[in-house]
Amino acid sequence: QVQVVESGGGLVQPGGSLRLSCAASGSIFSIGAMGWYRQAPGKLRDVVATITSGGSTNYADSVKGRFSISRDNRKNTVYLQMNSLKPEDTAVYYCNAVVAGHVNYWGQGTQVTVSS
Repeated sequence: QVQVVESGGGLVQPGGSLRLSCAASGSIFSIGAMGWYRQAPGKLRDVVATITSGGSTNYADSVKGRFSISRDNRKNTVYLQMNSLKPEDTAVYYCNAVVAGHVNYWGQGTQVTVSS
């Protein structure tokens, strides 16, 4: 059993910053890619950023230059630093971890609201 737990969401004004954290724990033998996804009301869940175990990153075009993903492999933790936040970044943010090459685990989600 693997647990994935996010933290760090909240309410922030446009132009502000937030840092999300996600820790994976449990019966973990090998974690591959980890990533952040988001789902706004009435929309599908979309990828925000992903990072491999080796540190290679990918970002959605809408967040390039504003968001930064990083990870600490010793702690099985991934972070998402979000700067210059916009109202359209408002969504529930979900953490994903791929274990044993193909098994996806998801967190429960954390709400990010960007509003004045």
